[in-house]
Amino acid sequence: MLDLDKNTDSLYNDLIFLKPIFHNKIWGGRRLAEEYGYDIPEGSVGECWAISAHPNGDCEVVSGAYAGKTLSKLWETHRELFGNVEGDRFPLLIKILDAHDDLSVQVHPDDAYAAEHEHGSLGKRECWYVLDAEPHTDIIIGQRAYNRQELAQMIDEGRWDDMLNLVPIHKGDFFRIDPGTIHAIKGGTLILETQQSSDVTYRVYDYDRVGADGKPRELHIRQSLDVVNYDLVPPVSGKVTAPEVDGVTELMTCDNFVVKKIAVCGEKVVAQPYPFLCVSVIEGTGSVQVESNTAQPHTLHKGSHFIAPTQSGDLTFSGNMTLIVSHLPHVQS
Repeated sequence: MLDLDKNTDSLYNDLIFLKPIFHNKIWGGRRLAEEYGYDIPEGSVGECWAISAHPNGDCEVVSGAYAGKTLSKLWETHRELFGNVEGDRFPLLIKILDAHDDLSVQVHPDDAYAAEHEHGSLGKRECWYVLDAEPHTDIIIGQRAYNRQELAQMIDEGRWDDMLNLVPIHKGDFFRIDPGTIHAIKGGTLILETQQSSDVTYRVYDYDRVGADGKPRELHIRQSLDVVNYDLVPPVSGKVTAPEVDGVTELMTCDNFVVKKIAVCGEKVVAQPYPFLCVSVIEGTGSVQVESNTAQPHTLHKGSHFIAPTQSGDLTFSGNMTLIVSHLPHVQS
């Protein structure tokens, strides 16, 4: 006899695997196909939106009871999957960035500025885990102006070397990018980005490049001057100094999310007491078994991404893998 209760429960317990969405970028390359085996579009592909419910890239569920539904639709109609967390949108966005060339020098607003000036959008706090970097590569994080007037003068005079803070980067480095931080990823870099679900970016400088229309790409100098945090102290290194405890390294905690790196060597049980848990496999292969669903384990490989919903229970990983996971802070289901 079919156990209807068990069958119904499994709808809410199983992992949510999503179809990535890819974006062509002037600075992108082909490593998303070469490194991860993704079926990407032709041309220069810069971004893989792996877990996203943003209107500019709303991922579809690829299997299970909700196959074909978008993540935004699940958030709207099945909030119980996410611990009935309040909010009008799924709050996180997980990307992989392939920077074949330099990205524009840019800055993001905070929630208050974005809500007022960008049609109710969230601001954008983000962080970067460096998946790979060519030798002698650096990254731009922070600027040296003390106030709006000085920054405006540096921009007007094109004094980029005086203004911008460059930091050498290496595979395994981690950087926190708060709103108001001028920053830019440079060519030869692969990044896993965890961020608020926002696509608001203000360009400060773009190396005088032209877009597909043959015209210089738009800059947003006034908005940038508005949102730069002149009190931020630029970092000098991205080396991770947090301790690894039982295979888990907490990389960042803030008001918007918590990010951790997890090493799986053999078998590793990861607790899931949160409204939801975003998981990305950045190295290796293996599988994951959901505590509340004893069906066949899910096979995982480098480039796999999924959401563990609130009632999934503990996750048992098997194999040899490195994971980056994220969840909301201070909220347990």
